[in-house]
Amino acid sequence: MKRLNYLVNGLAALALIVLFSQCAGKADNQTTNASAQAAGLSGMKIAYVEIDTLLAKYNYCVDLNEAMVKKSENVRLTLNQKAKDLDRQKQEFQTKVQNNAYLTQERAQQEYNRIAKLEQDLQNLGNKLQAELMSENEKNSLQLRDSINAFLKEYNKTKGYSMIISNTGFDNLLYADSIYNITREILDGLNARYSSPKK
Repeated sequence: MKRLNYLVNGLAALALIVLFSQCAGKADNQTTNASAQAAGLSGMKIAYVEIDTLLAKYNYCVDLNEAMVKKSENVRLTLNQKAKDLDRQKQEFQTKVQNNAYLTQERAQQEYNRIAKLEQDLQNLGNKLQAELMSENEKNSLQLRDSINAFLKEYNKTKGYSMIISNTGFDNLLYADSIYNITREILDGLNARYSSPKK
């Protein structure tokens, strides 16, 4: 019986030793993996681009913004002109109604319906023009992003960065040494590649 206890205790001790050595081996592997990952990270080449500066000074973006401002202003002027004309017609209608200028109630109702339709048409036109502006703005944003991404892909073929991060003010990047800032290089490259349309 004593012998059986010694045997069971011995097997239990052996199992604990084997278990402990496996856990220690895994810990060593994890430490080795963590060291390898840290070494891999330390070998990464990282840079950042200040998006605010890029958008303010990239000629393509400036041209797109100017074109959108002009279109937006044209839409505003068109809608304002039509609204003034509609207001004038409403005033004339009101004056005629007050002066009993319409021969019949039916004729006054026709004029009222015509003006109401003009008002609805103006509202529909405003909605349509605003939707077109938003759609064009979205399209411009995609083209701008594609332009920058295409340039970065080409640029990085020779520079070999592992990662290029965008920074907007203090939103994404809280601190980085300025040696990692490649905004000027990217901006110069983008502007050199872009030829502005004749104005």
